Amino acid sequence: TAFLHGDLKEEIYMAQPEGFEVKGKENLVCRLKKSLYGLKQAPRQWYEKFDSFMVGHEYKRTAADHCVYVRKFPDGNFIILLLYVDDML
Repeated sequence: TAFLHGDLKEEIYMAQPEGFEVKGKENLVCRLKKSLYGLKQAPRQWYEKFDSFMVGHEYKRTAADHCVYVRKFPDGNFIILLLYVDDML
């Protein structure tokens, strides 16, 4: 379900899903507004949305691993967040 919230940059169209066809309009297609699980672009779109959120909340991506984020606080404390999603990239 992690990949269901990625925004798409490209226009992607698909056939109407089986069981959800509109009667009399079976030859029409649907435009995707969000990524679907199984879509080739889904992992990348999800990661870009996640990365944008983390950077917006003052986390820095490490140069060594783009799935490790660090946030340092003025009092010397810090948070290290390691992101792992199976089949992510």
